[in-house]
Amino acid sequence: MLSINPLENTERENYKLLIGSIIPRPIAFVTTISGEHVLNGAPFSYFNIVSSNPPMISLAIQRSEGRQKDTAKNILASKEFVVHVVDEQNVEMVNKTAANLPSNQSEVELANFTIVESERISVPGVQEAKVRMECVLEHSLELGGSDSPGCDLIIGKVIQFHIDNEIYEKGRIDPKRLGAVSRLAGHHYAKIGEMFSIERPK
Repeated sequence: MLSINPLENTERENYKLLIGSIIPRPIAFVTTISGEHVLNGAPFSYFNIVSSNPPMISLAIQRSEGRQKDTAKNILASKEFVVHVVDEQNVEMVNKTAANLPSNQSEVELANFTIVESERISVPGVQEAKVRMECVLEHSLELGGSDSPGCDLIIGKVIQFHIDNEIYEKGRIDPKRLGAVSRLAGHHYAKIGEMFSIERPK
């Protein structure tokens, strides 16, 4: 077995080891609003659950050469954002929003998403997602080097869930009907695939 010291690797080498090993990763499609009222949309696979009481999620938004991404800037300024689960039906549209656009152009409009107003925050979501969560900023943390942070860690509290009726039954979400996709390495994604159960010990 190889034994590798990350301090002896470049950032790209460590990145490849992480995204190739920690799979599959759920994908959040996040909408935010800029100070100029532009609706920003971007996908993030450094995304997960933090807590269920209260319901909170995390986003690790990587910086490029120390520069904050528009999503992080907008969340820190407005304290609001919407997280959508990426699925088999919307993944192609979401992929279009990964394009590097100027901050005054909307990725949501580029991908022809249908904009839907939120109930409890000012940031809209998109209709094409079967699950969307209205979030408010709970915590933010700059991570990485002291001179040039490499990441903005965002903890958001979910204050409103929106769930498609067709995937919801008796308080649970049907994973097959949701059809969430996950991120692998490179250009690769994965579907839910075969499921199996293991009973937890008491």
